[in-house]
Amino acid sequence: MLTDGLPSQVTIREVGPREGVQILQTIIPTESKLKIIQALVRSGIKEIEVASFVRPDRVPTMADVDALVAGLPRHSDVDFTALYLNQKGFLRAEGSGVLKNRGWLYTSPSESFLKANSNVSLNDSLAAVSSWIELFNQHGKVLHGLMVSAAFGCGYEGRIESAQVELVVRRFIDECRKAGADLEEVCLADTIGVANPRSVRATVRALRQLGVPTISLHLHNTWGLAAANVYAGLLEGVSLFESSVGGMGGCPFTPGASGNVATEDVVYLCHSMGITTGIDLKNLCEAAELAESLTGSILPSEVYQAWKHSGRIVPFPVEKSGGRD
Repeated sequence: MLTDGLPSQVTIREVGPREGVQILQTIIPTESKLKIIQALVRSGIKEIEVASFVRPDRVPTMADVDALVAGLPRHSDVDFTALYLNQKGFLRAEGSGVLKNRGWLYTSPSESFLKANSNVSLNDSLAAVSSWIELFNQHGKVLHGLMVSAAFGCGYEGRIESAQVELVVRRFIDECRKAGADLEEVCLADTIGVANPRSVRATVRALRQLGVPTISLHLHNTWGLAAANVYAGLLEGVSLFESSVGGMGGCPFTPGASGNVATEDVVYLCHSMGITTGIDLKNLCEAAELAESLTGSILPSEVYQAWKHSGRIVPFPVEKSGGRD
């Protein structure tokens, strides 16, 4: 059967309120951001990345991060998180008392991307592993995961091969173990959207050999293959995807980066094949519609646009149990 090997359930991490907003040329009011987040909560999504703790002069759309976090709805069954790229950002996030961040490390097989995004080298990142783990422990956290940006290709350095990614991850695993910790998850980010189903499958397979319990995917749709790459991940047993409401997103430090794979497209793909997500697709499309109106952008999500122009009808069963009335 074609469905052999596919996971029965998929988990979605919503990154739209952070990655979808950071690339915008206009400043979205904090109240509008909170309305989008509340709509996403109603859809049944259980983890939402709401913002990033970065320098406002570099990413002006994140200047209101403290006010945004203070205004978040208090739902015990939804984990609100925020991106941090350095220890100062981590401490700011922890100081909020609201966010439920895990202990993440960040790297890339592209030295050029690391320099542009974080002003560090690969060796700098590896050397900092023990201090990160110590900092996590000081704040009652354990090391959780490694985010690998530009894992399939880079706007500066071109194609990235699976062997390059495997080598970088292997080096991080070794450094983590020297510090007495293990990675629970590796998230592969197709930062500029140049992955294809073959490269996705090859890289996931390469990392499986390293024994990391969870491999997740963060995909972009620059060249139109994001949904195909989700399916490729599903075929390799990936059951955790990061996506963005309406397909918003992009990296302000990477030439050519465009929107993430749309959350609606991932959910529809899964539901149409009988894979559960716990998300109400109708409510999710309504969240995309709200995001489109509040940001003033025409969102590229194919499923959302089809829903909007076909009488707001979802052709496959909607998971009613996932959403909130």
